[in-house]
Amino acid sequence: MGNLVLDGLGKRFGASVAVERVDLDVPQGQMVALLGPSGCGKTTTLRMVAGFVPPSEGRVLIAGKDVTRAPPHGRDTGMVFQSYALFPHMTVAQNVAFGLEMRRVNRADRESRTREALRMVRLEGLEDRLPRQLSGGQQQRVALARALVVNPAVFLLDEPLSNLDAKLRGEVRMEIRALQQRLGLTTLIVTHDQEEALTMADRLVVMERGRVRQVGTAEDLYERPADPFVAGFVGRCNLVEGALDSPGAFRAASGALLACAGGPPPPGRPVLALRPEHVRITPAEGGPARLRAVTYLGAQTEYHAELGGTPLVAVLPTPGADSPLRRLSPGDAVALSWEPSAARLLPAARHDEKGA
Repeated sequence: MGNLVLDGLGKRFGASVAVERVDLDVPQGQMVALLGPSGCGKTTTLRMVAGFVPPSEGRVLIAGKDVTRAPPHGRDTGMVFQSYALFPHMTVAQNVAFGLEMRRVNRADRESRTREALRMVRLEGLEDRLPRQLSGGQQQRVALARALVVNPAVFLLDEPLSNLDAKLRGEVRMEIRALQQRLGLTTLIVTHDQEEALTMADRLVVMERGRVRQVGTAEDLYERPADPFVAGFVGRCNLVEGALDSPGAFRAASGALLACAGGPPPPGRPVLALRPEHVRITPAEGGPARLRAVTYLGAQTEYHAELGGTPLVAVLPTPGADSPLRRLSPGDAVALSWEPSAARLLPAARHDEKGA
């Protein structure tokens, strides 16, 4: 077991920058998620850690050892691939034992460790089945067992839940997290699913266009995003362009005046960030805002409104049958309000980053 350090790790494909100087320290036993949209560089970063992609610059250190130039089998890592990558002609037990066989572990130890790995992922009794005879969730568990059986110093997960249906994804997500914590595995996981990252990881690394935008806990990134990209990617957020009109008052580009937190504004033209759950909505005949859509989501209801030409979304617990909110419909006039401290001013993206 050990920590994982990425020291200025970068990758270029010709003139194209896939990953730009990532610095990251994953302490022993912690799970860190690389989070971002498709093409942001997160999978390339993971594959550099695994040894499948050679970096153009920087270093990878595992338990203090520089493994930047070491082959994948010489890095003491266990990896679960997005496609599971199980051998179709091998049984469950043979798939799990494959890594041990490649490491020339003797047969008795190989069989003992394979049984233990299958027990950890609750697949006892399925040793002789082929992958095609398993459900998607069971195949995922085989892939997990195969990565765990080699006792890796670092556990690597590449979109491990993307091929599962929604219900099974939630179940397996909690199983992976519980297993990782119980075994104290230093883990790096790649995902584009914000809920997956928020519920599984100790810290998140938000990436865009090969660059790290922000590193922090789920609470850090949700409550204190560094910029509009992070605010919009981690959870939902109303993002409004404009300028500070006066302390505590933000003038949207549409002309609407919106309450915001006091304090010094960020440099340049700021963007107001306001989470939908912080917006209160009140029926008000002749009110300044007008509803554009009302969407029932079960436990919550989503209200799309327009205030002085500025669209805003509010998400509230679904009101009871007797609440006046229950009778709202598109076209109705309403009043919108929020605590000024809930509306944060963030620095707009720099011009040199927009086309990066």
